[in-house]
Amino acid sequence: MLCPFCGSEDTQVKDSRPAEDGAAIRRRRLCGACGARFTTFERVQLREINIVKRSGRKSVFDRDKLERSFEIALRKRDVDKDEVARAINDIVRTLEGHAEGDVPSHLVGELVMKALAGLDQVAYVRYASVYRNFDEATDFEDFVEKELGD
Repeated sequence: MLCPFCGSEDTQVKDSRPAEDGAAIRRRRLCGACGARFTTFERVQLREINIVKRSGRKSVFDRDKLERSFEIALRKRDVDKDEVARAINDIVRTLEGHAEGDVPSHLVGELVMKALAGLDQVAYVRYASVYRNFDEATDFEDFVEKELGD
């Protein structure tokens, strides 16, 4: 594993432990060249998932991008990190279990919306505002009335 600070290949694993309810292994590493410490995660990948965009273009599924979407939607919200990790793992398992290797992008968006609705209503509306491309305040009002029943 290359050190993210100096690029050296001389890194050692100092500690390993299960993470994300056993779905990953968290490894603490030490760089022998610069002395920096950093963390890596190892996960099982059953098969490569391709995301098919609305344009028809395909791209390889990026778990980090999914995690960033949750982080942005949940910014400054008091939500248990373990619940978020479980939600992300559930989405990834659903995508891996998809009958075909190609998954339409709208399915990923809908899975994220469903997960966020169960975690935090504000995060759900935040994500929906970007995913559904809200242009004005009335779009928020319509969405809240329709989806949240207020």
